[in-house]
Amino acid sequence: MQNQLKKIYIQDDSALVALCSELAQSTVLAIDTEFVRTRTLYPKLGLLQINNGETLALIDPISIDDLSPFWALITDPNICKVLHACSEDLEVFLTAANCRPVNLIDSQVIMSFLGHGLSLGYAAMVKLFTDVELDKSESRTDWTKRPLTQRQLTYAEADVEYLFEIYPKIYELISEAGWLEAAKQETELMIERKFTPIDPESLYVNIKMSWRLNPLQLNALKYLAAWRYEQAKKKDMPIGFIAKDHTLIGLAQRNPISVGAMLSIEGVELLDIKHKGKSMLQVLNKANKTPESEYPEKIVRLDDYPGYKQIFKQVKSFVANSAKNADLLPENLASKKQINQFLSWYFKLNGADKNNSIIDILHSWRYEVLGKPLTEFADNGFK
Repeated sequence: MQNQLKKIYIQDDSALVALCSELAQSTVLAIDTEFVRTRTLYPKLGLLQINNGETLALIDPISIDDLSPFWALITDPNICKVLHACSEDLEVFLTAANCRPVNLIDSQVIMSFLGHGLSLGYAAMVKLFTDVELDKSESRTDWTKRPLTQRQLTYAEADVEYLFEIYPKIYELISEAGWLEAAKQETELMIERKFTPIDPESLYVNIKMSWRLNPLQLNALKYLAAWRYEQAKKKDMPIGFIAKDHTLIGLAQRNPISVGAMLSIEGVELLDIKHKGKSMLQVLNKANKTPESEYPEKIVRLDDYPGYKQIFKQVKSFVANSAKNADLLPENLASKKQINQFLSWYFKLNGADKNNSIIDILHSWRYEVLGKPLTEFADNGFK
């Protein structure tokens, strides 16, 4: 007979130390976080949930001064941590404690290898394995407000109660399917991305329509994008609250010499100019002092590469066939973004080189399944 699950609410440091000492003996922990992120750059941690099958604890990070015993569990290599759709949880770990998880696996990633697509929600997974319909009415709640209601606590408990119950089942399925190691590597890739520091100097490349700008304009955009990010970090505000993309593009294109001139530029956000015009003018003045030899190169769009559309179709078909042979969904093997990442590398566009180490298709589990044969396919003229 299965032991009754003990449920506790941890609200002080000594209770957390005692809990984590007990949980340190576990082999598997189901973990989740609740946070608020409506008007901030960084998530504001509101609650931690953890379950080892015997004790399910909700941990209040607002009333506890030292969460280091919890972070020690996250970095313990002897304990497997399972989370569902952990991307934002990783940001919580990063921003709250610079805590990089060790021995962590994402159950959403596991489900993707089992043929359920890339974004199966937690409630759908629970329904699939237990036939329980979870109440998701508290998903938009403010987890930083106190006291939390019993309804909120019950909702939070469910996020790790069923996860621990389901994990052995999906572990067995993924092991039988032969993709356990790949799921671990895919989770590690997510961790690596989250914990790789953002380079403010390269943010301009990802701004929509940046490809339309010439090197002089791109230099201005580069300075503006880096400034915006630093402001967002300093003020803990979403970057769009500092200035909109189309404002930065307009200013970079026209390079105005006064705040008044900014107001006449088509597409700029008037509120951006009102609140940040003077600061952005200073940024543009600094950018204007950059020697021409240091300007960024013009961005080449893949769409403009000769024969791109036909090549993309051929690669997409190649991926589909490879996925079928591996008994995977095509999007699980390579997304459109990952295909384009590979093609940019292969065609050496925008400074990419043949030793680029961030091409997903050429690394980890994907290399043997897709990367190696796809490179040979490309070398044969995509035929």
